Amino acid sequence: MQPTLLILAAGMGSRYGGVKQLDQFGPNGETIIDYSLFDAIRAGFGKVVFIIRQELRADFEEVFGQKLAGKIDVDYAIQALSSYVPAELGEVKRTKPWGTGHAMLCAKDHTKTPFAVINADDFYGLEAFQLIGDFLTTDTDNQLHAMVGYEVKNTLSENGSVSRGVCEVNENGNLVSVIERTKIYEKENGLEGRRIVYEEPEGLTPLSPDTPVSMNFWGFKPTVFPLVQHQFESYAIANIDSPKAEFYIPTVMTNLIQTDLGHCKVFRSRSEWFGVTYPEDKPVVQAALKRLHDEGKYPEKLW
Repeated sequence: MQPTLLILAAGMGSRYGGVKQLDQFGPNGETIIDYSLFDAIRAGFGKVVFIIRQELRADFEEVFGQKLAGKIDVDYAIQALSSYVPAELGEVKRTKPWGTGHAMLCAKDHTKTPFAVINADDFYGLEAFQLIGDFLTTDTDNQLHAMVGYEVKNTLSENGSVSRGVCEVNENGNLVSVIERTKIYEKENGLEGRRIVYEEPEGLTPLSPDTPVSMNFWGFKPTVFPLVQHQFESYAIANIDSPKAEFYIPTVMTNLIQTDLGHCKVFRSRSEWFGVTYPEDKPVVQAALKRLHDEGKYPEKLW
């Protein structure tokens, strides 16, 4: 059974200043999503589900519908503010989506096979899709999930802080915990040079450059959906009056591990990763993609 790819594309792109999911980065006007789709098809994925806001559906159908016809099954899941929120809570008074864990849940009725989840605005490379694709195709333990971890030093932006899921991994290569840190950056450190830190209200905490972080590339068995729904309903009840609260996939995974309802194998990747957080990141990504085409890692035209 071919796995399914879920693409998280409902975010607002507040720091970027536009719909970066559909912005053009490749030498022929390709989006970053185009590269993820191209690599996913090469790695054996049979279906893609775009998780989007309703107002973006027509744009996504126009950009991706025709080029993907006959190559991979395409579906759309809508992440609405009220999706899976218990009805007794009444009207949802927020403008920002509930976060990546909620987005994944919104694809519940569109996903029947083992599945991977990725960000729309991150480039992961073929190796990552092959690792997760092989795992989802061959592993039969419904409680064992997976993620691709990247070294934090390879995931920073020169243009500002980034959000990353900072991971602790045990001696068996399984995830112990993943905590979302929303302000990670490099900082001058006097005579010792630069160091990587994350910022919290109580101060700065250093991170080792090779610390594995989640770039939101996950692999799940579909049996996870009822557990995620239960988690989210409890989260929504507790946070209905907090319009900026977000339910992250790392929160989901940490809960599964702590309650012994799931485990997560970590695939360590040193392959090239880059993403787009700020407008200033765009020329860097454009140059990197052009280089990959020039090196023959991608054909002159993807489609």
